[in-house]
Amino acid sequence: MSHSDEQLQSVLETLEECRRVLNECNSRESAEMLSIVILDVRMKLKGIDSADLKALCDEMLRNAASEPPPPSKQTQDQPRRPLLRVVK
Repeated sequence: MSHSDEQLQSVLETLEECRRVLNECNSRESAEMLSIVILDVRMKLKGIDSADLKALCDEMLRNAASEPPPPSKQTQDQPRRPLLRVVK
């Protein structure tokens, strides 16, 4: 690991700790903004560029469009009918 990678790793750890504190303080918007910075630093550490990230997002969107939507919350809260019934 190069010196600059070690520095980025140290910065990343600090940013993640800051995000944790922001979440604990209910500063969700600030924590979400910090998450974007964390993603950027992780991408630099892993050698991932913006084009790679865009390609990944596009593929995930294609997969999500082809999958059926998850059941609604209302459907999940309703008790399920038993698959088997006892008949006397």
